[in-house]
Amino acid sequence: MYTGQLGMESPVLRARCPVQEQRARWERKRARTARELLETERRYQEQLGLVATYFVGILRAKGTLRPPERQALFGSWELIYSASQELLPYLEGGHWGQGLEGFCPHLELYTQFAANAEKSRTTLQEQLKKSKRFRRFVRLQEGRPEFGGLQLQDLLPLPLQRLQQYENLVVSLAENTSPNSPDHQQLTRAARLISETAQRVHTMGQKQKNDQHLRRVQALLSGRQAKGLTSGRWFLRQGWLLVVPPSGKPRPRMFFLFSDVLLMAKPRPALHLLQRGTFICRALYPMAQCQLHKVFGHSGGPCGGLLNLSFPREKLLLMSTDQEELVHWYHSLTLAISSQKN
Repeated sequence: MYTGQLGMESPVLRARCPVQEQRARWERKRARTARELLETERRYQEQLGLVATYFVGILRAKGTLRPPERQALFGSWELIYSASQELLPYLEGGHWGQGLEGFCPHLELYTQFAANAEKSRTTLQEQLKKSKRFRRFVRLQEGRPEFGGLQLQDLLPLPLQRLQQYENLVVSLAENTSPNSPDHQQLTRAARLISETAQRVHTMGQKQKNDQHLRRVQALLSGRQAKGLTSGRWFLRQGWLLVVPPSGKPRPRMFFLFSDVLLMAKPRPALHLLQRGTFICRALYPMAQCQLHKVFGHSGGPCGGLLNLSFPREKLLLMSTDQEELVHWYHSLTLAISSQKN
């Protein structure tokens, strides 16, 4: 005789299969990622369109900037806008793999845009400084309610910021798509190509920042010996340190650390009016030949610590009263030495 136990669900049936649970988690994350990609693409395309309409288009029509200056300022902006216009209908239709794979040939536009980024920034600064007509035009357009208080200089990096978002979202979308899904291979290829482009653009950005540092440091160095000292180098850090001699008082010196050398300089005398604020190079120390040791001062004393740098023909004892600054110098020097020995 059967009892009411017939209506009770078996514990085995209640327990969900681990594979099914994993698939459900994948699907939930995929849905969240897809929704975020779609919503952010709509906003991105709207901002691209605002710049294309109210800046690029009107500047072309009015002739406020000559074509070379306009191209230097905006680069491939309009083509990037067109690429987004092609992509968005696929995302809205849920055709993620097809849309993103078709978008990948346009990634070269982002590489070109990144290569032009530094030129774009300097062109904007130069034109705002020397052209009253352009300056008035930019202020007028930035005051439109559509821009929500954003300035042109805030909007120009938009495509490079979006490329980083593409990488994060498309990689997540591919990782959370079942291998059995019809668009898994398309998403995987798109994620790989977007990641490769993002890495190239990141490398270009790092090089542009380094070039800015090198130009700035080169401008600080004066004298014939300073010519070409920074060329081809990778800048790491700069700052004041005290050089501790075998006898006598410590002397303040400005140090510039590059990936391969440590440059020691002293300020020009105040009498040199035309070169005030610049430095004379006193020595170059090769990092490949450097041995570094950290020596801390007494607890509670005024000395933050000492760095002992040994070279084949010279020893350099550097002091800082700022313990944190000394630690930063130690790490940067260690990085430079290891990069040369590797």
